[in-house]
This record gives sequence, structure tokens and C-alpha cells, in this order.
Amino acid sequence: MTDLACQVLGIVKSFGPNKVLREVNLDLPAGKVTVLMGANGAGKSTLVNILCGVHAADTGSMTLFGKSFWPDSPADAFQSGVVTVHQSINNGVIPDLDVASNLMIDRLAEKTTGFFIKSEKLRQEALEVAATMDLDVDVKACIRDLGLADRQMIAIARAMTRNPKLLILDEPTSSLSANEAQRLFRLLETLKDQGVAILYISHRMSDIRSVADRIVAMRDGKISGLFEDALLDYEGAVTAMLGQKMSQSDFLLNPKGEPILKISNAKLNSSSTPFDLTFYKNEIVAIAGLLGSGKTALASAIFGLNTLLDGFMTLHGEKYKPMNPWDAIEAGVFMCPKDRAANAIISEFDIKNNLALPFLHHHSWLSFIKRQSITNNAKKTISELGVVCQSELDPVTTLSGGNQQKVMVGRWLSVASDVLLLDEPFQGVDIKARRDIGDHIRSSSKDRATIVFVAELDEALEIADRVVVLHEGDNVGDFENTVENLSQIVSRYSGQTETYNQTNPRT
Repeated sequence: MTDLACQVLGIVKSFGPNKVLREVNLDLPAGKVTVLMGANGAGKSTLVNILCGVHAADTGSMTLFGKSFWPDSPADAFQSGVVTVHQSINNGVIPDLDVASNLMIDRLAEKTTGFFIKSEKLRQEALEVAATMDLDVDVKACIRDLGLADRQMIAIARAMTRNPKLLILDEPTSSLSANEAQRLFRLLETLKDQGVAILYISHRMSDIRSVADRIVAMRDGKISGLFEDALLDYEGAVTAMLGQKMSQSDFLLNPKGEPILKISNAKLNSSSTPFDLTFYKNEIVAIAGLLGSGKTALASAIFGLNTLLDGFMTLHGEKYKPMNPWDAIEAGVFMCPKDRAANAIISEFDIKNNLALPFLHHHSWLSFIKRQSITNNAKKTISELGVVCQSELDPVTTLSGGNQQKVMVGRWLSVASDVLLLDEPFQGVDIKARRDIGDHIRSSSKDRATIVFVAELDEALEIADRVVVLHEGDNVGDFENTVENLSQIVSRYSGQTETYNQTNPRT
């Protein structure tokens, strides 16, 4: 019988009135990889933060190899043998230090190190650590000069210096190439043989197929499924993660108009298969896929933030190759980005001025701003999207996340476009805000092509006339959003792509 490394019983955690974890029970056996799957907001990060000492649970209990385990800080968790590599690489490396110092930073903090640092010995030990990951890197190099993948591998290698009993990896391959991912998988096999329990958080089906001994699905702060048979039920795990009842919304599909945007022979990465896509007037298309599927690369190419690796685009039958976002906007292609804090919100501006950007020329005469026009635009958007605020003069930062998202989506809906790209428009919003935003997108979709990029399949089914599924850069499915196509959509989304290109090469 496999030893139980860690046991979580009845964990509850709330932040104010928001109950994030609801009686979570989880077993983590030694020498096994337990994959944890869950949509945004399912509670995965909070559970990990409790395990690694960032947060304390409100109620419940935890044990580590049979002994009570309540870390009051990440350092306390480290000392107990619980080591976490977070998804944010900046949490795992220090950019201003060299590779050797990063790999050995935890050892340097020990009291036995002494007052003086022996650089040669430090570098030699760092080389030994790097060798465990087959990591070929100059240990004298500064971290900030390295690529994202090297930094990710160093963060993982650093975790190995702690000789973990429980290793928690949060989307560890998100920045890694296929070869680098295989190196990590080989390391995990070694750790399993040593009896290390591994909690592996990922949505990438290729990762899960490679490493999972067990799959645990989370939804709405609860464990929604446990899969640990010899033949793991991947599709069942995805369904448990998304919700047991999968159904389309009750809207009628929009009739297709003329083709507006065509993408031909497109490649999103070096290993993907070229594909074609056509987007039609009046139609809402959801591009659905998990992390690493290629959604961001496709959206960025259409909006001029980067270029396709191969292929070309036409807009209204004419060659379309925007060199930057302004070229795209001039051509009538708008995009609402997914990271509102970094790429959308102007925190110093109030609601009305946030809504006016980047369309000030629509609210001006010569060089004079028509303030009443900006105010009227803001009031109209606030009313249509149900933005909860005192007035259009409120600083945008005083709004909740959901209402900020309404403002960002409203900005790009306030002016007519030929193609509207919405990258994760429901990110970080509650169900009501999601429905408000979705209803307004559908009600305003006439006379344009609308492309919604989402990681959550239920969001795609809730808004789209057509669902295109991307998987690791490949177009693995293109279906009308009907009940008859539901099982195929879920199958493609869960990574079961083997038969698609042979039997249903739809473009």
C-alpha cells in the first residue's frame, strides 16, 4: 500500500464574504503524481497557498506523513519538506543575481554557511544542481539576461536543492519547449522513485497524459472528481472540472453574413499543422483552448502585436498584415486584451475617459475635445452594460473587477468595428457580470465578425455561434454550437485529437 504523504481534511477558507474553499478533502500519496485541474476561480491557488504556508485555513486539518502540519510561513513549509514552484517565475528566481546564487540561495541563508561566501565552491555546487535537470547554463550569468524557459528551469532546479517530500508544481511547462518538458518529466520519475509526493497543477492534456498517476478536479471551491484507475478518464476529469451539466445557452444561432476575415495556411508554432479559418459577418466565434493552445498567438497576430509563424490573412478580400495595433484599429479590427491591469486600465483616469480611449477623435472637433460627447458615451455604456458606479466621474480603480471588465469591453463596443477580438472577456468576473457582458456582446454583434478567446469551455458554449478548439497550436475542431456537437467539442477540448485531422479536416 502506498504511503500517504499529505492529507487535507475539511479545509475551509474565506476572504471576507467570499468562500473560496468549501470542505476540501485531498490525499497526496508518496511516490505518485497527483494532477490538480480546475478552472479560474476554482480554488487551486488558495489550496496551494495553504499547503505552502502563505495563507492559513479557517477550519480543517492537514497532516504530513502522519504528523499534524500547519505551516505559518513559506519558510516553515520549506523546513517541513513542502516545496512549491509557482506559476509566476518571478516568485522562483531573483533577476539581479547570477544563476549560481539563485540555485543556492536557500543554502546561503542557512546559519552554517558562515560570514564569507566561497564563490568557487558555490558555483561547483550550483553546477551539480543544474546537472540534475540536464541544465546547460553558465552559472555566472545574470538571471535577467536569460530567456523565460531557462528561468523556469532554474526555478524548478532550485526547488530540488530542498530535497522535497512534497513538491508542488504550478503550470511548470507553461514556458518550456517540448524537449525541456521531457527533461522535467524524467526528473519527476526519479523523484517518484525516491518516494516524493508531487502535486502537479496543469490544464495541458499532453502534460497530464505524460505524468499523471491520479487526477483531481476542482470546481467552485470543492473537489468535483477523483480519477485514479489504471486507464485515467481524461474526458471525465475535464467534465468534472467544467461542471457535470454541459449545455448550450438557449439563444438562436446568428445567421452568417459575408466572409470578413480569412486566415490561410496559418502556423502558430514550429510543430503545429497549418490550418485555415474564416470569420463571417454577424457571427460570434469562440476560440477555445487551454494554456499553451495558441489562442494568444492567434489573437496577437490578428491585432498586429506579432506575426504568424507562417500563413497570411485577408480582410474583405484584401491582403491584411498589420504591423502594429494602430494599423489594425485603422483597418477596423479592435481588440479588448485579457490583462486589464497591465494592458487596458488607465488607473489615473475616471470611467468616462477610460471609455473614450483610443477613440478621442470620435469625440473631438479639430483639436477640441467635445466633453459632452465623452460624457454621453460613458452614460450610454454604463447603462447598456450595467456598470455599478456612482457616476461616470468615478475613478475606474474604485470599481470591482467585474465592473472594470465591463468598462474595458464597453470601450471597444462603443465604436463600430469590422472585426472585434475579445481576449478572455469574462476573466475574473462573477456570473452576473459574465451574463451582462455576454448579452451585450451578442446583442451588438450584427454587421461585424466577433472572435472571443476563452480558456473555459462553458464560457464558449454560453456565447458563441461556432466553437473552434485549439490544442498546442493546432486547430483540432470547428463546430457549430449545437447540442449535437457537444460531445465532440468536449472531446477535442480535452485533448483527444488523434482522429480529427483524418476524419473531420474542417476549415
